[in-house]
Amino acid sequence: MAKLSGLGGRLYRGETSVDFIGRRKIWYSFSLLLIVLSAVTIFTQGLHLGIEFKGGSSFTVNSTSASIQGAEEAVDTAGIQSQTIIQKIGNDKVRVQTDALSASQQAAVENALATKFGVSIDSIDSQIIGPSWGEEITRKAIQGLVGFLLVVMIYLAMALEGKMAIAAIIAVIHDVFITVGIYALVGFEVTPATVIGFLTILGYSLYDTVVVFDKVRENTKGIAASGRSTYSKAANLAVNQTIVRSFNTSLVALLPVGSILFVGAGLLGAGTLKDLSLALFIGLATGTYSSLCIATPILAGLREREPAMQALAKRVGNRADKPVAATTSSTNSTVERGPRNQPKRDRRR
Repeated sequence: MAKLSGLGGRLYRGETSVDFIGRRKIWYSFSLLLIVLSAVTIFTQGLHLGIEFKGGSSFTVNSTSASIQGAEEAVDTAGIQSQTIIQKIGNDKVRVQTDALSASQQAAVENALATKFGVSIDSIDSQIIGPSWGEEITRKAIQGLVGFLLVVMIYLAMALEGKMAIAAIIAVIHDVFITVGIYALVGFEVTPATVIGFLTILGYSLYDTVVVFDKVRENTKGIAASGRSTYSKAANLAVNQTIVRSFNTSLVALLPVGSILFVGAGLLGAGTLKDLSLALFIGLATGTYSSLCIATPILAGLREREPAMQALAKRVGNRADKPVAATTSSTNSTVERGPRNQPKRDRRR
């Protein structure tokens, strides 16, 4: 911790620096690769939507002998040929989800499950979700996502500046798209909990980005008049000054989410938690990455195109060249005077 604290101090004071802005092409190439892979995965495999979105039937059995294998055998006995998702919930529950079934098919599944696990039909929790209700949930989820982005963009434009809002929204879309691509690759079911996880990702990614942007605004205030540094250098200093804070915040957030994902869903078999925890885990990691390596370089690129910032970069570049010329001239003068001064020292001797 002492070494990390010392590193953070050197980064904040500018004694040590990571060139995030100068290496923007590396970050852009890496993100482009992830986006292309995500797009290919989404279009080839698609998302596995839960019955809340596409409609279907759900059967939950509470029995000490509940098992995934037993539920599969019961569904086969009922003669159901549709796509089936079976999850173990805790130690004594199993949930079976199927496509939309007719009344006779639903009764056959209930009878088969009751016979297999030795429970009464009335104790089986059966739910039927129609496709129209699923379409309504999908529409509301999309509306909520778009509305959230619009409100955040307006707020950022008012609280910070327009180009910061554009860069932040690009970073958020980057995070969500990559998370959706990994979701499609893993094959986890998309449920309302997943949508909640995506909205949480948006909030966290924007929080981390706003922290960095606030420091950028502080470092670049009046920069065109002072002419001490270019916009990109000042923005890069801001990233280095906030990187330790971003790392600590992300680590503290990732530890409990990782515990839910790997321990709760993986080891303990709490399948209902994996939808939310996977979205949060990927989103927190990509949100930290995008706030440092995507949002700020995009902002610097947008601002460096302004005529005032281009003139500033030219002045800073000219000022950086002058000391080099002066030093060269001073060195040449010293070399020339050396031989003429040498006889004087001989005469004093």
